[in-house]
Formats: sequence, structure tokens, C-alpha cells
Amino acid sequence: MVFALATLATLLSSWFAMATGQRAAAGRGPHQAAWTVALVLFALASLALAIGSSTGFDPGTYRVFYTAGAVCSVPWLALGTVFLLLGGRRGRVVRAGLLVFTGMAVGTVFSTPLRAVSGTAVPVGQDVFVGAGPRVLAAIGSGLGATVIVVGALVSMVRLLADRQAPGRGRLAASNALVALGTLVLSSGGLVQGFLGHDEAFAASLALGIAVIYSGFLVADGVRRRPVAVLVA
Repeated sequence: MVFALATLATLLSSWFAMATGQRAAAGRGPHQAAWTVALVLFALASLALAIGSSTGFDPGTYRVFYTAGAVCSVPWLALGTVFLLLGGRRGRVVRAGLLVFTGMAVGTVFSTPLRAVSGTAVPVGQDVFVGAGPRVLAAIGSGLGATVIVVGALVSMVRLLADRQAPGRGRLAASNALVALGTLVLSSGGLVQGFLGHDEAFAASLALGIAVIYSGFLVADGVRRRPVAVLVA
């Protein structure tokens, strides 16, 4: 089941990344490029999970899974929110900082010694990393990124619902809620652990969270948006 869910998450995130990448190439805003990077990272993490759950994890597979999924994906998703809510100038400043953070994360995760990694069960970071660096970066990246997305979605929803002149405001508010919900699902795979099991929770949260986030993009697609009030496009 883990392999099937991880494969589904890989296909979904790859498909969605192509869609947002086309929008970014068409000049529909730097937030589309940020979302594309996030979805590519989700695809890499899901692919590593699929490989590890089917043929067994090794240090390389696990490092890719941890770097892309646990540390870097949510911050890049949050960068799209920053561009939409704070504008291009501040967004570019945050993007520069995020590039530094991403480089530091890659270097830290791939240089931190690992205890033995084997088998098809998903390893837990605290059990395999000798140092605390990767886990600290994961907590900062995912925690801060999820906070930015959820708070940004709430702010956007309030603005949209308060502005009766905004076209399609109900639809756009719903799309903001979906993006925030999908992010919470991605960040909280452990919540379904009691129902599906530890490894299945990781895979299910990836597939479901990605699908919910992109459904938020689709709900708002075609609705003319106001730059400061809308979280998705």
C-alpha cells in the first residue's frame, strides 16, 4: 500500500508541477515558479519513498526523501504565499534567503552521518541521523512554512469575504482554505498514523495533501484576482 500511495503522490505532484510550470513560463507570476519548485520537491520525496518502500531504503534514498520532503518542500510552497501577499520586491528577498536555506539543508542532510539504514520501513530522522542538524532544519522549514501558508490563507480569506466587490470572492476564499488544509495534511501525516500505520501515514499524507493543495489552485483558476487578497491562481 505504501508503494501505491507513494507512486500516486509522485504522479500527482509531477503532473501538477508541469501545470504550474507552464503558468510560470507564461508570465503568470513568480508565485507559480515557487509552487513549481515545491511540487518538484514533493515529487522527488514521493519517488524516494516509492523506491525505498519497494526495494529498501539506503542512505542516498533516505537523504533525498528527507531533504526534499521533510525540509525544503513546504518552505517553497510558502514562498508563493509571500509573493502574493507581500509583492515581488519582498518576495525576492525571501527567495534569496530560501535559496541559502535550501543549500544549507542539502549540505547538512547529506553530510550528517547516518546510522544503518535498510529495509522497506520508513526510517525516522531521530533514529538514523547522528546529529540534530537535519531535524532542526526540518522543524524550522516545515513549521515556519506551514505557519506562513495557514496565516496567509486566513488573512486572504478575511480580506476576500470583507470585500463585497471582489469577483468570485466566495470561490477564492474556498481555494485559500483548500491550500491551507492541504498544507496541514502534508505537515501532519502522523495524525492518521493510528488508522493506517506509520509508513502508510507518510504516503497517504503526501498523496492527499498534494491533491488538496492543487484542488485549491483549480478552484480559483479562471477567477480574476486582486494581488493582495488572493492566495491562489
